[in-house]
Amino acid sequence: MSKLINPTDLNFLLYQVFQADQLNQLEAFKEHDRSTYDAVLRTAEHIAEAYFLPHNAKADAQEPHFDGQRVTTVDEVKVAWQHFADAGLINARHAYDDGGMQLPALIHSACNAFFMSANPSTAGYPFLTSAAANVIHAFGTEEQKHTYLPAMFSGQFAGTMALTEPDVGSSLGDLTTKAIPQDDGSYRIKGQKMYISGGDQDITDNIVHLVLARIEGAPAGVKGISLFIVPKIRVNADGQLGDHNDVQLAGLLHKMGYRGTTSTVLNFGEQDDCHGWLIGEANQGLSYMFKMMNEARIGVGLGAAMIGYRGYLESLDYARQRPQGRAVGERDPLSKPLNIIEHADVKRMLLAQKSYVEGSLALCLFAARLVDESEQGQQQDSAILLDLLTPVVKSFPSFYGPKANDLAIQVLGGSGYTREYPVEQCYRDNRLNPIHEGTHGIQSLDLLGRKLWQHNGKGQQLLLARIQQTLTRAQQHDALQPLCQSYQQHLNTLVKTTMTLGQTLQQGNAELGLANSALYLDMMGRCVIGWLWLEMAEKALSSELADEFIHGKLQTARYFIRWELPEIEHQAQLLCGLDTTCMDMQNHWF
Repeated sequence: MSKLINPTDLNFLLYQVFQADQLNQLEAFKEHDRSTYDAVLRTAEHIAEAYFLPHNAKADAQEPHFDGQRVTTVDEVKVAWQHFADAGLINARHAYDDGGMQLPALIHSACNAFFMSANPSTAGYPFLTSAAANVIHAFGTEEQKHTYLPAMFSGQFAGTMALTEPDVGSSLGDLTTKAIPQDDGSYRIKGQKMYISGGDQDITDNIVHLVLARIEGAPAGVKGISLFIVPKIRVNADGQLGDHNDVQLAGLLHKMGYRGTTSTVLNFGEQDDCHGWLIGEANQGLSYMFKMMNEARIGVGLGAAMIGYRGYLESLDYARQRPQGRAVGERDPLSKPLNIIEHADVKRMLLAQKSYVEGSLALCLFAARLVDESEQGQQQDSAILLDLLTPVVKSFPSFYGPKANDLAIQVLGGSGYTREYPVEQCYRDNRLNPIHEGTHGIQSLDLLGRKLWQHNGKGQQLLLARIQQTLTRAQQHDALQPLCQSYQQHLNTLVKTTMTLGQTLQQGNAELGLANSALYLDMMGRCVIGWLWLEMAEKALSSELADEFIHGKLQTARYFIRWELPEIEHQAQLLCGLDTTCMDMQNHWF
C-alpha cells in the first residue's frame, strides 16, 4: 500500500461516492474522461513520491535560515517546486486558453492530497502561489494578468497573501498598513506583516505578495480595506525583472511544524519606495481576499486530513509488523507474541484514526465537488451549501487530524515520539492547522453567527435534504438500518439545538447565543461526518469491491456512529441550556 493514501479508498471516493465521471457532463469538463483524470492523478502521485516525500524529514530538520542577506532552503525544495510547475499543476484548474488543464476541483483536490501527505511544507509554496494567481485572475486588470500570471503559472514567480500584522491577527479591520496614492496610478505601501508563509525564499526569481492595506482617507474598519499586488522585485513593461521593491525581510519565525515553509516578518516601504498596484476597486479588498481565504480554508482542511491520513497509514503498517504481548487468555510464556494490531485497544486507536481521516478526506472532496457545481453556474444551491459547510470543512479535519496523529504516536509507543519515525513530525505539522486561516473559535462564530441563517436558512435545508437522501438509500441495507436509526436520533438533536440557538440570537442575545459556538461547530462537524460515513458505507455495500474493503468501511461507520456521534448529546445539553460556565469565568479567578 502507498504510504501517502490508500489508492482503493481514493478511487472509491472519486468515482463511486462523488461520481467524478459525471462532471464530464458540465461544459467546462466535456473533453475529459476517467482516463484523463487517472493520468493526472498518476502524475501527481509520482511527483509526490519521487520529489516531495524523500526530503520531508530533511526540510524539517534543516529548516530555512536567514543570514541577514538571503534565505536558504534545502536544494530538494527547488527541484520539487520545478517538477510541480513543469507538470502544469499550479494552473491545472485554469482554462485551456490560459494554459491550464481545465481540471475539475474534485480531481485537483485529489492531486493535492498526494502532496499534502508527502510533504506539506514544500507543498505550501505552489499551493499559495496557485491561490494568489487565482485572485489576480479573478479580479486583476488585463495588464496585471499579463504581467504576473504567466510567470506564476510557469513557476518563475511565487505568490503569497499578506494579511496579518504584529498587533492585528484575525481582526483585519484594525490593520494599519497604509497605501499612499501616486500620480501614475500606483500606490506606495508602508507597514509590517508577519506570519507570511513563503514570504521570502530562494526558490523562485520573484515573489508576488497580495497585501491588504488601507488607502489614506479610507473608512475605518473592514469597509476601508483594499488589496494590492506588491512584488518583491518590480516587473518592467517588457516582462523583465527591474528594481528591488523595498520589501524587506525582517526575520524568519520558527514554528513547531511546517518548518520547511518559511514563515516571515516583512517590512514594506522602509525606504518609502514600495510600489503597489490596486486590485479591483478601492475598499473592496477583503471581499477579493476572501476568494483566496476560502480556497485556503478548504485547503487547510484537506492538508489536515492528509497529514492525519499519512500518520494513520504509518501506524497501521507499524501495528501489523510489531510483535508484542499475547492474547489475554494465553498463559504460555513461550508462545509466539501477537502483532499489536491484534490487541483490542490498538484496534480502537486505529479505528478512531480511520474514522477521522477517511471521513475528513470525504468531506474535503465533497466540498471540491460543490466548487465544481457552483462554478459552472448551474447549481446556485451548491454554492449556498458550500458556503454553509466551509467552516466545517476547515475545522473538523484540523481538529481531528491532530487527534489522529496523536493516536498514531500512541500506537507506535516509545518509537512514536522519536524522529526515527515520521509520526511525530506529522503531529507537529498538523498542530498548526487548527490555527491556520482562522481558528476553531473564529470558524464557529462564522457558522453559528452568520452562515446558518444566510439565504433564510436555505443552506440548512439543502444539507438536511442530502442527508435524507442518504438515509433513504442506506435503510435498504439490513446492516445499516440500526446505524440509520441511531443517526436519525442524533440528527434530530442537532436540529433542535440549532432552533434553540437561533431563537436566542433572534431575540437579540448574541453574547449568550454565541458563547459556546465552538461546541456547536464540533457538533455539526460530527453530524456531517456521520452522514458521510453512512454514505460511504452504503456505496461500499452497493459496490463490487473486495470484501475486506467493504467490511472496513462498514465497521468504521459503526465505530463513528456508535462511539463518536453520541458525544453531541452532552454538547446539546450545554448548548440548549445556554450554559454560562465559561462565559461567567472572571479574569482574576484564573
